[in-house]
Parts: sequence; structure tokens; C-alpha cells
Amino acid sequence: MHVDYWAMKGTHDFLTESTVRAALTYEALIPVMERTLIDYSAGRIVQPVRTSIPVPGGEGVLALMPAVYGDVMGVKLLTYNAANAARGLPVYYTTVHLFRAGTGEPLAIMDGTALTEMRTAAVSAAAAKLLARRDARVLTVLGSGVQARAHVVALGLVRAFAEIRIWSRTPAHASALAREVGGTAMDAERAVRGADVIVTATGAAEPVLRGAWLREGALVLAIGSFGADRRELDDEAMRGAVVVDSRAGASVEAGEIVRTGAAVHAELGELLAGTKTLPPSHHIVFKSLGLAAEDVAAAKLVWESIGRAREP
Repeated sequence: MHVDYWAMKGTHDFLTESTVRAALTYEALIPVMERTLIDYSAGRIVQPVRTSIPVPGGEGVLALMPAVYGDVMGVKLLTYNAANAARGLPVYYTTVHLFRAGTGEPLAIMDGTALTEMRTAAVSAAAAKLLARRDARVLTVLGSGVQARAHVVALGLVRAFAEIRIWSRTPAHASALAREVGGTAMDAERAVRGADVIVTATGAAEPVLRGAWLREGALVLAIGSFGADRRELDDEAMRGAVVVDSRAGASVEAGEIVRTGAAVHAELGELLAGTKTLPPSHHIVFKSLGLAAEDVAAAKLVWESIGRAREP
């Protein structure tokens, strides 16, 4: 006999972007991401490398990101199409399906837009909290989209930046974001030189950041490009100490590593747990591709937050 689970439970079967965004805060999300990265590197999470399927006849990709993490499991379904930017459409569309691990019961289906945006920036904030100079004062963001905005907010919670510099391939967009965040728009080289923390959030296929521009002790958070054939950093930039969220993912999905042969020194979770340390280096690069476990952990946080809000 077929049972309509959603009707039986009286559950809203889809949580909208606005609902998800209202349930998440960086203050709650950053420590959850830290714990998730530690658990992933310690082998306490079951997660295969993301499956990416190219869409024939176009630039689109369908990606599946499953993970089993503690008492929950889930999968994020993601579509990516770089050509959407010219169409006035989002480059990414995502949904997250969350289940109870012990029974397989569905708990929620939610829009993944805000969840992906915020968990990505929260992971970068966790990296900066650990790896950026304690006296970091200059933040540079290469890019002017959703992730650029999210990173300004999240990174501002872990370091007290006195100056924010913005560059974009579209100068008008850089100027608009600079006005919004109280920063200054400038060319890429000027923006990077002397900066303490640099975010690359462009999705570029070829390098927009040159290692020759980096100051000693700089932290680069490379989050924009996805795929073995795309990279935002040049070879010289990749000669710093390289940290990744996942060795397995980076070895096949990170163009900065695949195309340069850069050695990975550690996963961020290993550094957070203290099981590894970084060797001395001119600068540090954190290449973040995103983990399914991060999505599952963030989705659980949303579900629990909404559940508490529904309690009488």
C-alpha cells in the first residue's frame, strides 16, 4: 500500500530560499562547518566524489552530491551553466534532499541557493579564522556576484578588516559592490598587492590572480572555478602551501591543482583538528570545491532551526 509520507506527517515538502535564509546565520553555521570538515577528514562521513554529468550540446552540467553524516543523510542536486550569466539567469540551481539515516525517512526538501551561498562563505571564514594573519586588515575580493557579497559578510566575522578592495571583469559591477560593502573598486593587480586575504570568486577559466602580486603571509581563498579545465590562480600563486577541503575532490575537480601539479599539503579538516600543520611558505592557498557533507550539515541545521521555531 502506498503511503503519502508528506501528507501523513503534515510536513511542508519544500522549504523555499527565503525560509532557508531566515533559518541560517553565519554565527551558527561557521562552527558547524568546522566540525563537518574535521569529521570528513577523520573518515567519519561517507561521501563519494561528486558525480558531474555534462549536458550534451551545451555548457550545462548536472551534479549529484550525496553524503551520510551521523544521524542524517542527503543529496544535493546541482545544475551549472556558465552561459546563463549572459541570459540573465543564475549560473547555479540547487535543491537539497534530507533524510533520517537510520530509517531513510524523508525530513525535508529545500532550495539550495541560500544554503550553498552561505555554507561556502562559512567554510572560507573557518579557513580564514585558522589561517589568516591575526592582524589582517586588507580584504580583496576578485568577483562581484553572490559569493563575493557573502564572503565580505562572513569573513568580517573572523577578522576586523579596515579596507575592502573589489575587482570584477565588469567594472560597473565592481563599483556597485564596493558602494554596497563600503569598499573601493580598483584593478586586479592593485587590489591584490598588499592584501592580507584575497577571495577569488569569478568562475574564470583562466587565471585572474598572479602569484607575483601576493604579499608574504597572504591567504588566498579560491572558491570560484569548478572543473579540471578551469582555474583562477596561475602557476606561481599555486607555489604556496596548498590546503583543500577534500583531496579526493581536488585531484579531479580543481583546475588549479590538476593543471599545475601543485602538491596538496593538507585538508582543512586536518588543520582544524591539529593532526597536521603547514610547512613554512610565502603564502597559503585554500582551494574550496564544496562538500556534500557541508550541504547535509547545513540542511540539518535549517531543519532543526525550523523545528524549534514550530514548537509551541
